[in-house]
Amino acid sequence: MFREELLRFVGQTIIAISGSSKIDQQRLVGKQIREIKLWGKHMLWCFDGFTIRLHFLMFGTYYINSAKDRVPRLSIQFKKDLLNLYACGVKLVEQPLDVLYDWSADVLSAAWDPRAARKKLKAIPEAMVTDALLNQAIFSGVGNIIKNEILHLIRVHPESRVGALPPAKLKALLKQASAYSHQFLQWKRDGVLRKNWTVHTKKVCLRDGTTISKMHLGETDRRTFWCSTCQKKYG
Repeated sequence: MFREELLRFVGQTIIAISGSSKIDQQRLVGKQIREIKLWGKHMLWCFDGFTIRLHFLMFGTYYINSAKDRVPRLSIQFKKDLLNLYACGVKLVEQPLDVLYDWSADVLSAAWDPRAARKKLKAIPEAMVTDALLNQAIFSGVGNIIKNEILHLIRVHPESRVGALPPAKLKALLKQASAYSHQFLQWKRDGVLRKNWTVHTKKVCLRDGTTISKMHLGETDRRTFWCSTCQKKYG
């Protein structure tokens, strides 16, 4: 959603810049933003010859023509607008983006390729699905809430092993990785995201009334919610 709001800056030239970021900030002065791309949680500002990668992490925010009462990571002055970025990672990237990023892994991109994702999953049969869904090299853009909701939607226990998933469940996993992520984004735009969660932070399963289980699981050790009645464990 923030990409859509920040697209207004494409084609604009940076007049002045400051902030706590350690990148060579003055390199950006006088430069025009040619394009803004997304890859998962990375926002990529493309200039002639280099790119600025922004990662909004857990608590990253931005303000247009306003500010917080603290030093921003970057404060960018355009001709008519001021953009302040907070609590985000900032990195200057010299390499071509097509070398660094697999665009087919982005679940929100038109380039998303479920067949490529299936091939990558086949290579990690012992991985838990709770980890596989958070693997950004396979499902770029899927976060922890989306992970929990997808697994509840397709009735798969988060500790299931990827290689043990029946073909129908694997197909459902691949389909919902993109479909649910798009739905998630629309709910966020509409301001009704939390109202549509079915398992994340819930106390009981809306399907069968079972008390929701909660634990940090997998190598990613992320907070996971699931129903022990309707979500079956495979492997």
